[in-house]
Amino acid sequence: MNQRLNSQRITVSDTAEAINDLFIQKGWSDGLPIIPPTEEAVERMLAGINRDPADVVATIPPLWGEATIEKIAINAVMAGCLPEYLPVIVTAISAMCEDPFNIRGMQATTHPCAPLLIVNGPIAKKLNINGKAGAFGPGWRSNATIGRAIRLVLLNVGGAVPGVTDMSTQAQPCKYTFCIAENEDDNPWEPLHIERGFDAATSTVTVIAAENPHNINDHSAQTADELLTTVASVMTTIGNNDVLYQKGEPVLALGPEHAATIAESGFSKKGIKAYIHEKARIPRAGFHDRALHDRFPDWDTSVSIPVTSEENSLIVIVVGGQGKQSLFIPSFGIGRSITKAIT
Repeated sequence: MNQRLNSQRITVSDTAEAINDLFIQKGWSDGLPIIPPTEEAVERMLAGINRDPADVVATIPPLWGEATIEKIAINAVMAGCLPEYLPVIVTAISAMCEDPFNIRGMQATTHPCAPLLIVNGPIAKKLNINGKAGAFGPGWRSNATIGRAIRLVLLNVGGAVPGVTDMSTQAQPCKYTFCIAENEDDNPWEPLHIERGFDAATSTVTVIAAENPHNINDHSAQTADELLTTVASVMTTIGNNDVLYQKGEPVLALGPEHAATIAESGFSKKGIKAYIHEKARIPRAGFHDRALHDRFPDWDTSVSIPVTSEENSLIVIVVGGQGKQSLFIPSFGIGRSITKAIT
């Protein structure tokens, strides 16, 4: 027996049905079938990273469990990951446990948010993480299993049990898996990691607590002003956490065709953020009095309330394939995104 692995061993009948039944009974599963984390499978997973299995990456609330390299590897096996995915998962766990992210709030909130992973740099292509057509959907092992491994770690190490400690009122499908790459090939601007100070050759993962994507359909717009008018309209909803709390970072995931239309009008990413901050606002008259009193007691009655608290709080990325569709992804509203280099 390999003494490097410290986790408890359990014995169960060697059938997929028995193993999955046990994991569901113990509350160790997301409800989908898991890959059994045998000692041999965990050893193979650990070969994907040059770290001591006992290294503690972070402690995760609300259970405050220690997310060791070994524990993360176990959950990665269960999710169906390949060993080469492990550095992305470890880096993402480390990032979301930094204070600005507010993982404690995300784990226990009634809001339906989940950690969205945005992967940039050479590793996205190396691992075949999809940032083009269907990036948020099925069909890509890397997207599906990396995101799923994050959820299993948050459940099994962090103790975010639905309806017990994870109090999301209805939850959303993004709580199963939420991982994409940015479409850097069709991006007319600098990708997210370069915008945040990394060089093109550095691979990064950005984590942000966010909701399911909301579609933005505009097949008519021929200018940035026309298209961003549609975008601003989709973003301005009163029940949006970014509006209510003014502390989040909503994501605008532009499809390549929409991005090209905006870029051809001479807009930079900075220009998009400035436009949305100015135009994506809700008049005070749109709120009921109690909401204004609870959330905006100091606002002047003549002022409308913006979706973004400041221009730079909007995250702009390019994702997807052909088609004049984009996505608005509201954030948790009480926390900030973190971008870290994958090592």
